[in-house]
Amino acid sequence: MTLDFLLKMIMRAMWFAGGFHWMSIKGRRALPKEAPIMTLAPHSSYFDAIPVTMTMASIVMKAESKDIPIWGTLIKYIRPVLVSRSDQYSRRKTVEEIKQRALSNGRWPQVMIFPEGTCTNRSCLITFKPGAFIPGVPVQPVVLRYPNETDTITWTWQGPGALKILWLTLCQIHNNVEIEFLPVYTPSAEEERNPILYAFNVRKVMANALGVPVTDYTFEDCQLVMSDSQLKLPVDTCLLEFAKLARKLNLKPDKIEKELDELAESAKKLKGETLETFAHYLKLQICDAVSDMFLLFAENENGTIDIREYVIALSVVSRPSKMQETIKLAFRMYESIDQTITEDDLACILKTVLGVNKLNVSNLFKVIDTTQEKKISYMDFCKFSHANPDYAEEYLYPDQMTAFTDCMEKQFAATSNGFCTDFSPDLNDEDKDGTLDKKIN
Repeated sequence: MTLDFLLKMIMRAMWFAGGFHWMSIKGRRALPKEAPIMTLAPHSSYFDAIPVTMTMASIVMKAESKDIPIWGTLIKYIRPVLVSRSDQYSRRKTVEEIKQRALSNGRWPQVMIFPEGTCTNRSCLITFKPGAFIPGVPVQPVVLRYPNETDTITWTWQGPGALKILWLTLCQIHNNVEIEFLPVYTPSAEEERNPILYAFNVRKVMANALGVPVTDYTFEDCQLVMSDSQLKLPVDTCLLEFAKLARKLNLKPDKIEKELDELAESAKKLKGETLETFAHYLKLQICDAVSDMFLLFAENENGTIDIREYVIALSVVSRPSKMQETIKLAFRMYESIDQTITEDDLACILKTVLGVNKLNVSNLFKVIDTTQEKKISYMDFCKFSHANPDYAEEYLYPDQMTAFTDCMEKQFAATSNGFCTDFSPDLNDEDKDGTLDKKIN
């Protein structure tokens, strides 16, 4: 207890030197027996370590963090739950460790978890990862506010780096921070069985306390929409819905990327597939998620789809920053014997890449087809795109090219900068958003 008190004093002195002269604390912190887990949001900065050092609660962290000078020593003292990137079973082990601590009847310190799993700009709460709610025990929601006139706290992927954030914050005369302990949330029997529902309801309570909206976008969705490529997703994209369905079907990006070439080769031989043959292609049983994904591509009156469109969409969501590789893959599937494609082929490729139902590619095709042979090769497309990096804005969607990305930037800018890692194991979502109203192609 003496060492615990001394460490708290040392950390409080450090925060005081950083301009956090006093801290507003609201509510009562629950005892470990009352709530073995505390969920903190929004997660927006490494300054979110303040409530960790105040409570000396254990946290879920990347195993590499224990090697950080000074900070690593503190981490070891609070007996964290460490997640190892090199251990493929680490996430499952982490959940089991948290379950063990949560059911220890107060013998372990409380575990503080950041359920967003990444940093945002605090303008809303993004989808909570279910890992904190899998044990099915009561949790205490904790909300964090930084009511400063100038925001020098937020640390997201499009803002200043860590050192600049630190410098700007130290330049402030005083930095405000408010920590509010909300009443303990005890899950219902249904929530105990369904951690996704449990996470959803706790997020709603925390959003109401903060006075901010919620969004069903995840960090992966943000990566998809805001990827650094020539083709920015427009307002009416359906790729976010496709990505959600892919997660439900447990189609993991790292595994998918290794199989894309094989999928593309087989897709070249399959043109008009029914729901049954589509499910067989996915090596899955027909279920709601498979049916919904099929409907995203079903445009033919005979109720079939072109499996090549599915492979293109899968390539986009599994590697959003490698759009040119997706285009190359698509050309391979659509090209004829002389390794060229037609205007209709290009339209199909780009509509699927962008996740839209209608797209006029005539002007783009004409400027690429310099020989006027009404066909182009992948090399023709590459040369043109390299010479005209803004071709999408000029030829495909000049009136709406920034609308969706601007909207996303205003809502949140997620990042992997957070000092807490997402440890949630893969789960099949059970939430349904209703019927689909837009086809990818």
